[in-house]
Amino acid sequence: MRPIESKVHRDLKPTQLWVYGSSSPGPTFEARSGQGILVEWANELPAQHFLPIDHSIHGAEADKPEVRTVVHLHGGRAPAESDGYPDNWYVPGKSALYHYPNRQDAAMLWYHDHALGINRLNVFAGLLGVYLLRDDVEDSLNLPSGKYEIPLVFYDRIFDRESQLNYPVSGNPKSPWTPEVFGDALLVNGKLFPYLEVEPRKYRFRALNGANGRFFHLSLSNGQAFHQIGTDQGLLPAPIELKRVSLAPGERADLIVDFSASAGEPIVVTNDSSFHVMQFLVAKTAAKNSARDTSTLPSALRPVPKIAESAAVNTRMLTLVEVDDRVQRPVTMLLNNTHWNMPVTENPVLDSTEIWNLINTTNDSHPIHLHLVRFQILDRRSFDISAYWATGKLNYLGPSIPPDPSEAGWKDTVRADPAMVTRIIIRFEGYTGRYVWHCHILEHEDNEMMRPYDVIAAP
Repeated sequence: MRPIESKVHRDLKPTQLWVYGSSSPGPTFEARSGQGILVEWANELPAQHFLPIDHSIHGAEADKPEVRTVVHLHGGRAPAESDGYPDNWYVPGKSALYHYPNRQDAAMLWYHDHALGINRLNVFAGLLGVYLLRDDVEDSLNLPSGKYEIPLVFYDRIFDRESQLNYPVSGNPKSPWTPEVFGDALLVNGKLFPYLEVEPRKYRFRALNGANGRFFHLSLSNGQAFHQIGTDQGLLPAPIELKRVSLAPGERADLIVDFSASAGEPIVVTNDSSFHVMQFLVAKTAAKNSARDTSTLPSALRPVPKIAESAAVNTRMLTLVEVDDRVQRPVTMLLNNTHWNMPVTENPVLDSTEIWNLINTTNDSHPIHLHLVRFQILDRRSFDISAYWATGKLNYLGPSIPPDPSEAGWKDTVRADPAMVTRIIIRFEGYTGRYVWHCHILEHEDNEMMRPYDVIAAP
């Protein structure tokens, strides 16, 4: 981790960034399932932060070093000591050696900072990158590969007139935290309004929403359909045809786009059907040195066996709460009405299965991420928030809604929509130890919407 200056657009001055390696996003890892790797994450950043720290937030008090980092491999099944626990930060001049066993299916993972209280600032500064895990099942499908497989990391930023990052503040110098950050500059792979020259053939795009808080709803300007073949934790059972893909912060989508019918056309990727994000420039013919496109879009990809609800040994009722507190800060975000430093209340047994009911009492959609595990979405159901607070009982207002087809695979981040109970079923596999679950809107996560949980050994 080190500071650099980088041009996000040819017409802008270089921007100060904090990066892994020499770029933001950082270097893309490629690893094989079952083949573990060791990574030394070295903090070579300066001692002072260049973005506004709120010292009233837990974990970011004035007696803490300004610059602290710890790396989390999002979606990785790693031992607790290599998971990037938010309190396990270290300062410039120090490093941490992490072991990633990679004992999981092929998937697009990603890595980013997770330091308690300043995570939102460190990621906004540029500390994020892609981690691709491969396996033999994926190899056998003959999907587009090599130069025809491209990670696309989407996020937004705010720049000042000097092309420097401008992180918004509340206006209260004692509590500058702001509940959400939405930038007016939409970046892809660290560039503003980039273009990609493509051939008239199939491509595989590994899309990631790396934004602090923005939800992306992406489509192609020519209206053409494309296929989603995978989600957070790997391949779907079968491809799904879409004209728009939605990504909450932290979510990923594995996409196949066939440009063969668009030779010679420029195609714009739009967000919410109006904001231009990037452009594909489709060549009239394939490049001279390119082989014929023999890649396939299989009708079947990878089985995703449904976890039976009857396998669950515990069902948890967990609230998502926003609390007004005008004295110290505009609003505090809580999981299960509990602060970060309160005793652990979730302690699943290793290799057991649980159902978690995420009861969203807020007006926001919260992308909830659990470390260590993958899970399946069971359903969503609307409920009466006022009645819930008055009686403690769930008064449902409609039938259960099954997950979208694009959510039918393995997930590690789930969109918990407002006034809905979102049910997920989880098998706690891998390791015992202390992990965390949290909202992946980073401003929420940094202000109490994160809780530790313990995976314990069977008695």
